[in-house]
Amino acid sequence: MWNKRNEGDPRQAATAPPPSSPAATAAAPARTPDPPKSIAILGPSVVVKGDIRSEEDLTIEGEVTGLVEAIGYRLTIGPKGNLQTSGVKAREIIVMGKMKGSVEATEKVYIRRDAQLVGDVQTAGIVIEDGAYFKGGIDIRKGPPIKEA
Repeated sequence: MWNKRNEGDPRQAATAPPPSSPAATAAAPARTPDPPKSIAILGPSVVVKGDIRSEEDLTIEGEVTGLVEAIGYRLTIGPKGNLQTSGVKAREIIVMGKMKGSVEATEKVYIRRDAQLVGDVQTAGIVIEDGAYFKGGIDIRKGPPIKEA
């Protein structure tokens, strides 16, 4: 038998705004997905002798000898990565492998467990996990001055 309670009132469906009407669009704005971040990866079999300048996040799993710049982006030295450099500049630097050379990060440097970093560090913040090896100087930069009220 037909059950009126289970069907719902067809008059209520007619009063809802159609999906293409301005009222429906305002009630549920369409969300566009964020574009995926691009990441460049130098694999474990890659050997680079020369300077690298990247305009995207960069992960080094291989062996690199030379200057590395990823200004405004993240540089990651993977667990198998080995970087011998005269200098590194990036927004954020994560060391999980081996690195020898000076480091300049505008935001933060992370030296993960089992990582090795030999060189001076200039950054706004640094995290050195237990088990990491670090030898060098640390220069903590101040952020922008705080305005008094």
